[in-house]
Amino acid sequence: LRTLGVALPVWATHAPGSAAGGILNLPAAIIVLLVTCVLVIGVKESARTTGVIVVIKLAAVLFFIAVGIFSVEPANWSPFMPNGFQGVGAAAAIVFFAYIGFDAVSTTAEEARNPQRDLPIGIIASLGICGVLYVLVSAILTGMIPYTQVDIHAPVAEALRMVGFRWGAALVAIGALAGITSVLFVMLLGQIRVFFAMSRDGLLAPWLSKVHPRFRTPHHATIVTGVGVAVLAALVPIGEAADMTNIGTLFAFALVCAGVLVLRRVRPNHPRPFRVPFMPWVPLLGMAACLGLMAFLPTITWIRFGVWTIIGVAVYFGYSMRHSKLAVTRG
Repeated sequence: LRTLGVALPVWATHAPGSAAGGILNLPAAIIVLLVTCVLVIGVKESARTTGVIVVIKLAAVLFFIAVGIFSVEPANWSPFMPNGFQGVGAAAAIVFFAYIGFDAVSTTAEEARNPQRDLPIGIIASLGICGVLYVLVSAILTGMIPYTQVDIHAPVAEALRMVGFRWGAALVAIGALAGITSVLFVMLLGQIRVFFAMSRDGLLAPWLSKVHPRFRTPHHATIVTGVGVAVLAALVPIGEAADMTNIGTLFAFALVCAGVLVLRRVRPNHPRPFRVPFMPWVPLLGMAACLGLMAFLPTITWIRFGVWTIIGVAVYFGYSMRHSKLAVTRG
């Protein structure tokens, strides 16, 4: 917003506990609530909106690559790893946040026409495209200006401004805002579908799986998720929220890798339209990578993760275990 010339008071743009000392992050909460309203209306409408936003985001990314590559100074890449492998590991544990979202594709399997074919293609293609674009943007960004001068709040837009492309900085800022919004759509949709499926299986309260009579969407789960995320976005500093998201997602990915190993052993004849190559090395390397990145996260993040895990275990043993469909079937 600052790059676009929109000045908001500090108290309304920073969460309490942040370095700026704000009261709440009002823009973040408003964007989350607007996205929630669109998701209540329906997946088709959400898909159209997300499609437009993704086009804007990709245009901004490609514009930065095309313009920024001519301002790269190779001397800015030296030293290549100024803080060594320790710094790379710590940074990787944080920027992992940018890759989260590809797994949300699987949560919409029921709405796909041919999920056995489409889901693997969607997941692998999204990871590949995002990985290439992230590497290009990072390389160009750190080549345009010294890494010590990178603005952590708006790095790409400010880098363009510093090399003389003020008009381009505004365009990239719009693309960045669009990118954040598209991520919100994907992540909220994925979490809503998880709550919906858990409610339908009896792991959560049954009212969370209620479907809106007109829009045919799980509106209760959508509203609860949206309001909860809006409150967290308004009151929790983005760095702390990213760390908590990362440690939870990395732990979940490690469990998925372990699950692949277990299922291959206990159900060797189960139909597998998509098979993991190079078993068991791929899931083993996946577990090692996830646990390794988790080790770089701060101690306070581990403490918070432990508290949330205890709460989740309490919910499971206090409610979910007795009300799940599996428990009811077994009597």
